[in-house]
Amino acid sequence: MTVFRRATAEDVASVVALLSDDPIGAGREESPADRRYAEAFAAIDRDPNQYLAVAEDARKIIGCMQLSFIPGLSRTGMWRGQIEAVRIAAGHRGAGLGERMLAWAIALCRERGCGLVQLTTDNRRPEAIRFYQKLGFRPTHVGMKLPL
Repeated sequence: MTVFRRATAEDVASVVALLSDDPIGAGREESPADRRYAEAFAAIDRDPNQYLAVAEDARKIIGCMQLSFIPGLSRTGMWRGQIEAVRIAAGHRGAGLGERMLAWAIALCRERGCGLVQLTTDNRRPEAIRFYQKLGFRPTHVGMKLPL
């Protein structure tokens, strides 16, 4: 039975492995032992508006995502849920786990009072784009990034 829960420091290596398990992630992630991952996890864990989530089945991490709860002044002070870094282990894709994990995340955003859930995905992930559109997400804005 799959359980969705908040990640712990012991889960960081498994999460990094999931983030690395595709051609895009393999080119940008480092060894899970890199201290920067532990430092980033500590910052996420102490911030009440951040939620690093994992999907666990039979004591194995098979999915992950990061939720950010963002306050804002626009839309009369509406909070937004931001979903990032969604990954499902290769052997578990196509079985509905991603859909269940996103439904769980959206419910968590509702519980936190968010009026909108947004996410980004890389343009080089056409399957992910189709998946998110199937769940009702719409490409209403153009996202841009500036590497520093």
